[in-house]
Amino acid sequence: MSLTAPSGLKEDDPITRKVVRPMTELLVATKKGLFAFEGEPGGDFSAPVRAFGGDPVEYAMRDPHSGRLLASVTSPFYGPKIFFADEPGGEWTQAEGVALPEGGDAALARVWTIVAGEQEGLLYAGGDPGVLFESRDGGESWTINEALWNEPSRPHWQPGGGGLCIHSIVPWPGDPARLAVGVSAAGIWLTEDGGASWQRGNDGIVARYVPEEARAETSDLCIHAIERAPARPERLFMQFHGGVYRSDDAGRTWKDIANGLPSDFGFPMAIDPADPDSAFVIPLNADMDRVTAGARACVYVTRDAGESWSALGDGLPQEDAYLTVLRHAFGRTGEGRELELYFGTTSGHVFGSGDAGATWSAVVACLPTVHSVVAIS
Repeated sequence: MSLTAPSGLKEDDPITRKVVRPMTELLVATKKGLFAFEGEPGGDFSAPVRAFGGDPVEYAMRDPHSGRLLASVTSPFYGPKIFFADEPGGEWTQAEGVALPEGGDAALARVWTIVAGEQEGLLYAGGDPGVLFESRDGGESWTINEALWNEPSRPHWQPGGGGLCIHSIVPWPGDPARLAVGVSAAGIWLTEDGGASWQRGNDGIVARYVPEEARAETSDLCIHAIERAPARPERLFMQFHGGVYRSDDAGRTWKDIANGLPSDFGFPMAIDPADPDSAFVIPLNADMDRVTAGARACVYVTRDAGESWSALGDGLPQEDAYLTVLRHAFGRTGEGRELELYFGTTSGHVFGSGDAGATWSAVVACLPTVHSVVAIS
């Protein structure tokens, strides 16, 4: 089977006179390879194409500019690499330059994410130990962002439980000079000059895992995920290690909006591009009990910028559901009433919704631990 980049077009079926929704491509990166599926939202998905069998794939995406696939693979023998290909079942080529400067004490442990920039050919990748890579040729070669790598405060950065990782890279729509990144556990970093200089953006974030007397001075801020509202780009939503936050000034200051959730701990976050007041989270019980809150698989949504939250669980397991969803295992495509949401679990299940979370169904089962889910339509 050969998967192709979905066109994103709708067609009017002349027989049923129904609007046929475009096929959706799901890229599911797992502990034992990359799996690619294709299907109709709310319907069945095809048998998978598999790549990198046996190797941990941290993240995979399709560049919206070129259609090229890129995957971050952590080989137990060769270490972290980025590969690119035209199709999942095709020939994958290793990218150049994914390495730390020679002569230092640090070692590249993992590449957590790959994100398309606001110019054709521009891509970013975030890794451990707190390294930001940049590509200007569509992912074929990479260089380190020197300003963030040589940030004077770096000797004081501390790793989170998963390492010292750049996992959230958030471009500004239409402006390649502006970028926000989230680091576990070194907080939010902002640039307005294309990465030539960086500033912190941590005002209002409270690290309750730090003794109260030290909270005001700590920079050990464990960001879990950041999303930007494209229709209002100065608005950001963030899942923290104990807190859900919103920023209305491009990430400089933050307000906790977790009130109304069963727990303020979780990893992933998603937004509806059509609605700058929307955000979706998947709460877990606590940092010491990382399973779905109350043993119910529920996605929670706000449509008023965090003033209130509603549970979306129709079709999801509502009893004895001890699931864990990692920070990149919550993908979306489309917007508004046709927003599609998909999340994967460490137990190898993928659930999907074709109606903005109103109803859900099991899309895939029996996969290895799911690291990331990316949906493309």
